[in-house]
Amino acid sequence: MDIHEYQAKEILARFGVRVPRGGLAYSPEQAAYRSHEIGGNRWVVKAQVHSGGRGEAGGVKLCGSDSEIREYSSALFGRKLVTRQTGGAGKLIGRVYVEEALDIRQELYLGLVLDRTSERIMVVASAQGGMEIEELSEEHPDAILRMTIDPATGFLEFQARELAFGLGLQSGQVAEAAKIFRACYRAFRDLDVTMVEINPLVVTGDGHLVALDAKMSFDDNALFRHQEISELRDMSQENPVEARAADRGLSYVSLEGNIGCMINGAGLAMATMDMIKLKGGAPANFLDIGGGASPDRVLTAFRTVLADPKVEAILVNIFAGINRCDWIAEGVVQAFTKAEIKVPVVVRLSGTNVEQGKQILADSKLPIATADTLAEAAEKAVAAVAARQAA
Repeated sequence: MDIHEYQAKEILARFGVRVPRGGLAYSPEQAAYRSHEIGGNRWVVKAQVHSGGRGEAGGVKLCGSDSEIREYSSALFGRKLVTRQTGGAGKLIGRVYVEEALDIRQELYLGLVLDRTSERIMVVASAQGGMEIEELSEEHPDAILRMTIDPATGFLEFQARELAFGLGLQSGQVAEAAKIFRACYRAFRDLDVTMVEINPLVVTGDGHLVALDAKMSFDDNALFRHQEISELRDMSQENPVEARAADRGLSYVSLEGNIGCMINGAGLAMATMDMIKLKGGAPANFLDIGGGASPDRVLTAFRTVLADPKVEAILVNIFAGINRCDWIAEGVVQAFTKAEIKVPVVVRLSGTNVEQGKQILADSKLPIATADTLAEAAEKAVAAVAARQAA
């Protein structure tokens, strides 16, 4: 789960990270009023959407008066901000953040991620902040510092100071930088975070380090432990189909293709999508219905897949271990009567009660294509889409 910049800053501030003074606004008038609350003579207005690259997309502006803030924020509200990360659909702007403008002397990069290879939290830092980390790693790989943290000891003071020295900070700034690094680590550890990014972490004209921008992502599976974090979820920033699927316990990710996939098991889902591509098609989604799927759950999965208007055929690929093929078959039959399926459906069943499942499909007399292998199922799904498009 992602959260907004202002929310990430509020969390990091609680852990001891210095952030600029700012205020949230839901209207142009409120945005202008925030400038009076903050004080000063220059402010930065930032569109609050779950995406990087807001500045180059026109979502961030330095303003010198409350009238300029009102005019700029008025142009933002209700608009969809399209960045290189959002794709053409963009993200709806429903709130803006107004904060004081700082005198910036230097920009740094700081990120904490879960490194699955070492099974530890990795700290990534660079003296060249302001750039996306992907661009930085391609253009200046030597400029990136990496450090893995032993979970038994945590992020130790000497490690944080070593990282600060590696960034070329002056001796008077090392202690403050180390405090920020360790604060981010504590937030990561305590709140089941999957990513913390401060880009840029700036050195101001008076020598202090301030988090000018911040991003945080959280482990969805751990949100039950953090009610205060789950309440920060902004549904307007999420794919509505993905959000609805998550609320119903389904693992669903929208893709760009037109063949809807309904699979049990993440590995089998990946293999199915690969096979669809190999046969010349394109998957419309990743959907893992999980183990022990009842007919009602299968019906829910069908409705989720059909909510995507791009879908022109559905491929059901089930290898039943915990699941049972007869349950899946019953769910498929239910879907035809309750979900108004108007696209071709290809079903491949294997495993527990496979013969019973195939018999249920045959007895239904419904227009369901069946297959014995994954390759055959993918071929039939791709052919069904081609025939539908030709018709």
